[in-house]
Amino acid sequence: MITCSTWRKGQHQDAAADALEVGGRQSDEDGSGELGSAVNAYIERIRADRSIVPLVQHLLRVYARRLPKELAEREIKVEKSDFNIDNMLTTMRQYYRGGRYDFLLNSTENIDLLGKRFIVFEIDSIKENRELFPVVTIIIMEAFINKMRRLKGVRKQLIVEEAWKALSSANMAEYLRYMYKTVRKYYGEAIVVTQEVDDIISSPVVKESIINNSDCKILLDQRKYMNKFDAIQSLLGLTEKEKSQILSINMANNPSRLYKEVWIGLGGTQSAVYATEVSAEEYLAYTTEETERWRFTVWRSSWAATSKPPSGSLPKDEE
Repeated sequence: MITCSTWRKGQHQDAAADALEVGGRQSDEDGSGELGSAVNAYIERIRADRSIVPLVQHLLRVYARRLPKELAEREIKVEKSDFNIDNMLTTMRQYYRGGRYDFLLNSTENIDLLGKRFIVFEIDSIKENRELFPVVTIIIMEAFINKMRRLKGVRKQLIVEEAWKALSSANMAEYLRYMYKTVRKYYGEAIVVTQEVDDIISSPVVKESIINNSDCKILLDQRKYMNKFDAIQSLLGLTEKEKSQILSINMANNPSRLYKEVWIGLGGTQSAVYATEVSAEEYLAYTTEETERWRFTVWRSSWAATSKPPSGSLPKDEE
């Protein structure tokens, strides 16, 4: 369901852009303008009659019933080459009742994301889906923009984990570029997390925007890039001192303690290498090492079976 509270004055163009993306962009500006005007008219109708539940299938019924007649009666003729409504409705059919994705944009539940403090969008299972991925990225973009503009005096953060997935979408890449240049004005922060610097520099849209607008840079162990770190240094604008700090990460750790080092640089004026050490409980809660997770699962199962903590440490790997 599209909540009516989202359709505030000044956001009509965003809504029109969403519909254009879901329905497939027309090949020229005239077609886009026709569809955008139709979306705006539908939004005005919703605002005037709050009893209307704004579902995509209802929107398509309105299009199919009214748009052909309205276009035919225009004083200036609109040809199919300018705006093909049949093609648009056919493309949108999968989001209509009975279509493959009818569940996505037709929910009658009024879920207000504005008041939720922590929202996670997991896109692993759909990142290769050419139909769903663009729609979900639009939902993500609208959700954060709504929070950014409407929550006054509240710190907002957009954290993009595994950035290459988001940057693979041209729309999401352009959105991140916009966000890095705008979010500070709304008391917000944009954070990109990636295992490869190439994820960022391979996208010409965001390369300069993200790097130039990031006052805080955090780097982990870079030893595998030792032979090509000069390129990374140049890209990130690092000094020789900062380069030396980064390449020293985890090179002389105390063997009696379990910790990892991290480099943090602030605005090119302050930087240092810090050790991050957590308790065993916290480590096991967040580790992604499969063998460690398996050993902990066995240990926990033993605990559950005996109703008391098993003696000794976690079971060792079975080679």
